Amino acid sequence: MRFAVTTVTLAEVLTAPLSRGDEVLAEKYRATLRSWFVVDLDAETAESAARLRAALKLKLADAVQAAGALAIGADALVTHDRDFSALRELRVIGVEG
Repeated sequence: MRFAVTTVTLAEVLTAPLSRGDEVLAEKYRATLRSWFVVDLDAETAESAARLRAALKLKLADAVQAAGALAIGADALVTHDRDFSALRELRVIGVEG
């Protein structure tokens, strides 16, 4: 199994430890995420995110995650407590956090 993460998700994941000045935790996150495929937010993915956001009323970060997963042909999107029930093009696996 191969994991991927969007550049927007990287920013989201690192925000909490960095806001607390916890460089140790931030480095643990970085170390894990370095082994994942990074999906860049290019113009095509951004437009796809905008279309998903407009159609499904997703928050921007959620739309970018979904668009990134669709762009690379991901088998599924794994997410914490987000409502992607309207997204039919992609299997969504929810995890409790």
